[in-house]
Amino acid sequence: MNILLTGGAGFIGRWVAKSLLEKGHKLWILDDLSNGQEENIEEFKENPNFQSFIKASILDESLLADLFTQHKFDICYHLGASINVQDSIDNPRTTFNNDTLGTFFILEQCRKYNTKVVFMSTCMVYEKCLDESGINESHPTKPASPYAGAKIAAENMVLSYYYAYDLPAVVIRPFNTYGPFQKSGGEGGVVAIFLKNHIAGKDLNIYGEGTQTRDLLYVEDCAEFVVSAGFEDKVNGEIVNAGLGQDISVNDLAFLITKDLEKIKHIEHIHPQSEIAKLLCDWTKAKKILNWEPKTSLAQGIEYTKNWLIESAKK
Repeated sequence: MNILLTGGAGFIGRWVAKSLLEKGHKLWILDDLSNGQEENIEEFKENPNFQSFIKASILDESLLADLFTQHKFDICYHLGASINVQDSIDNPRTTFNNDTLGTFFILEQCRKYNTKVVFMSTCMVYEKCLDESGINESHPTKPASPYAGAKIAAENMVLSYYYAYDLPAVVIRPFNTYGPFQKSGGEGGVVAIFLKNHIAGKDLNIYGEGTQTRDLLYVEDCAEFVVSAGFEDKVNGEIVNAGLGQDISVNDLAFLITKDLEKIKHIEHIHPQSEIAKLLCDWTKAKKILNWEPKTSLAQGIEYTKNWLIESAKK
């Protein structure tokens, strides 16, 4: 198939690209590199199915129109977005334009060519989990940040195109994803940041009390979930979660990584109003519709990520 992957030079996008190429599909990647890095996909450029990397914004309507006219994509995996919660609070305009307006521009092109849309949303749209049964797709949403608000708005647009135009489309909500190729700087994920500091012998800083919990999904499991949603008609018009189905407090995660309480420090939270106290995924629907389930335990995933960080530092 001819497939467009937006955000394909990003962390999750890189793994989605790898999976699609391994499955033999022709792939075009569109990314403005605001979050991604071209070196993430360098190894794929020798693959005969890798068609092109386009450094451009999803807000460039004329470029999108040209791409879709030329290649008439069968599927668009739409991962391109502004993804940082803190940035969205500080600069909501950029997040809204990229995540909501950009998604609208993608949808308009997909409508012209009946291109299936797999829209990457986020677990950050949810209200906190209240018990150990986990968050399923009918759980209440709460736009506690402009990032979450922009994603909910985009989700509704995606589903409206399914209902109004019969466009094949699905909204996917992966939980907190981590693994190799995730940034380990200030805008990175908590696992990558903790591991980088641990390897360097530095303290692990936790925002707030550290009692907030996260359901951590290894990136290769996440990528297989994302890819599978493009090839199953039964998910069209649906919202589908993916996660490990286990949550861990940030305090416990830090201790799991460092094994030294003296190395764990608590600092003032930058935006406590947008913190979600408990995130725990119920992925029953993904199992039922996509026959998907996570394969990598948290301990395994942390080990894989740590080894990758160590090897990367040597290069």
